[in-house]
Amino acid sequence: MLEREWHAQAEAILREKQGDVAPSAGLQPAAQAKYNLVVPRSACPKCGAQITAAQNIPVLSYLWLKGKCASCGARISVRYPLVELGTAILSALVAWKFGFVWYTGAALLLTWVLIALTAIDIDHQLLPDNMTLPLLWLGLLLSLAQPIASIGLPVDPRSSIIGAAAGYLSLWSVYHAFRLLTGKEGMGYGDFKLFGALGAWLGWQMLLPIILLSAFTGAVLGILMIALRGRDRNIPIPFGPYLAAAGWIALMWGDKIVTSYLHFAGVSSVR
Repeated sequence: MLEREWHAQAEAILREKQGDVAPSAGLQPAAQAKYNLVVPRSACPKCGAQITAAQNIPVLSYLWLKGKCASCGARISVRYPLVELGTAILSALVAWKFGFVWYTGAALLLTWVLIALTAIDIDHQLLPDNMTLPLLWLGLLLSLAQPIASIGLPVDPRSSIIGAAAGYLSLWSVYHAFRLLTGKEGMGYGDFKLFGALGAWLGWQMLLPIILLSAFTGAVLGILMIALRGRDRNIPIPFGPYLAAAGWIALMWGDKIVTSYLHFAGVSSVR
């Protein structure tokens, strides 16, 4: 959807510069055809056959079709059922954690957007503004609601505003410092926005646990990929999935993680 939108925008800019009125024949379908989450219906990327409702049931249809297209027999990526099953499990955990309160709906929405951002960043090294920015604003708006005593969320406006600003500016500063020192770009602007959004949802208090957890996990997996799979160290590794995973963990158990660490640090300092 985004790529088609970008093509249409690029075509409009080129037409404006060239003084053309009508869209070019090559890009006209992308610019005019309706293409969103509703239409056109899902189809096999190999043969183009439409997928029926019975063939589109999460996980079950994949098992029923034995991982193949019903029309041409092409293999269906196992990624589909894995994402569907993972989404179901994470959603069930959110519902179990927060219970029957209004914030559960908000936490589910955050979970689903983080899953989508993770998949997009893995494929395209991109965290789209039309997902990260609404997430940030929603986190700020939720802070205006009365916190639920049993879960301590949403956070207060002060924590949310400081979290959004500190989350964005911290990675922005690291990005520019790294670029000045090395002449390379260490991360993308989408990472700043996602970190700011997590700060808006969870407050500035959770920023340090999130960045430490995501950086540690990213470093370990990056080293393993270089050592075991021979990955070129110059090929960028998307940071968004690690931020998203750490943010979700902080949403679920961040308060316990911080409390346990402070307790452990206090005991250690006494000894």
